[in-house]
Amino acid sequence: MSVAEPKPSASPPTPTSTPPGAAANPRLRTILALALPIVGGMVSQNLLNLVDTFMVGRLGDAALAGVGLASFTNFLTLALITGLSSGVQAISARRLGEGKREQTALSLNGGLLLALGLGAPLTLLVYFGASTLFPLLVDQQPVVDVGVGYWQMRSLSIVAVGINFAFRGFWNGVGESWRYFVTLLVMHVANVVISYALIFGVWGMPKMGADGAGLGSSIATYIGTLVYFVQAFSRARPLGFLKGLPSREVLANLLRLSTPAGVQQLFFAGGMTAFFTIVGRVGTRELAVSQVLVNLLLLAVLPGMGFGLAAGSLVGQALGRGSGDDARSWGWDVAKLAVCVIAVLVIPGLLFPRFLLAPFLTDQETLALGVTPLRLICVGLPIDTLGLVLMHGLIGAGDAKRTMLVSVATQWLLAIPLAYLLGPVFGFGLIALWLCYMSSRLLNSAVFTAMWQRSGWTEIRV
Repeated sequence: MSVAEPKPSASPPTPTSTPPGAAANPRLRTILALALPIVGGMVSQNLLNLVDTFMVGRLGDAALAGVGLASFTNFLTLALITGLSSGVQAISARRLGEGKREQTALSLNGGLLLALGLGAPLTLLVYFGASTLFPLLVDQQPVVDVGVGYWQMRSLSIVAVGINFAFRGFWNGVGESWRYFVTLLVMHVANVVISYALIFGVWGMPKMGADGAGLGSSIATYIGTLVYFVQAFSRARPLGFLKGLPSREVLANLLRLSTPAGVQQLFFAGGMTAFFTIVGRVGTRELAVSQVLVNLLLLAVLPGMGFGLAAGSLVGQALGRGSGDDARSWGWDVAKLAVCVIAVLVIPGLLFPRFLLAPFLTDQETLALGVTPLRLICVGLPIDTLGLVLMHGLIGAGDAKRTMLVSVATQWLLAIPLAYLLGPVFGFGLIALWLCYMSSRLLNSAVFTAMWQRSGWTEIRV
């Protein structure tokens, strides 16, 4: 990681240096124009997960638990590939800020090549190894039976997921996040229809149960890939899209920025898989509840992540113009707005937890287990959102290595060991497990806030 020479500021003045009302509204409009499509896409993605959870929940607790654990196992498989999005976004935003339009899509070309090279062998590994690997995570045979097949079906789309994340990083980096939103809407509508048909065997389709949910998701992912390519051929060709193979320098730069983000995702996904494994050792009911809690958690946290991705683009573009002060201001502006939004979104979970859990948990004893953990999650989410936005701002600036180290340390040195001790060892139950998880997230926020206050990240060259 090299350090750039200081450049004269070429960016608009920061909010603190302009009259009240003169800069706040334009900056707010800029944030919302970039963030809302990302937020909408992410919310739609989790709404789809909730629909899948609702449909699979009709098959019983074991099916719900198996799909939940397999979903995180699949997330673990995809982690290194999804890190491509951060690298593509950071480079494309920086090139746009520097005015090098013809080089803006070069990182996307590299991301597509890496997605294919990494994704193909991963698909073979998971599809043929799932029946051996998945039973290592849980010892309840009904859960294993569901999880193996679902994971195999999801593995069929690993290459497409990598390609889609590369496109997501590019469109977010160049400020055209609405394309990502449109693509996700198409993909999710297709997913609901196809998964429903394959789960329950309607409209002439085979009745596949939970396997059908996994296959439906894979088919919909490839539909999204097709939409992305159509968009890129119509819009990104002047920016360098598919105009020759990416150079070794582009690939090296992309790997330098993407690898820490991918490793961070890998350890996060591994940590969540370990967390679900720990929950599974406490009981099947607890595992089923946690599957629902995670989906409700994501419904609230994904808007914060969407604002974070917007912050990464705005920070990268400001640094490309040579203004570290403006980059810092963009991070704070986005973070304040995101925290306010999440604080409103968590109110229903605090006041009406049973109402939110009831559509997914038909057994009353299982439902009762989730009430207090859901309230704990809602209390901590606004603070978690602050750290999430600033973390993505740091990644957008090219500071991916340090953010990776912080995330991995808090999860694996705090959350996972404490969860194991308090759960399976001392038997404190589901509330203690989720308290461990949220505590690690709050520590993350404190560290990322301290990192943002310092100036070293503004001098990183991308």
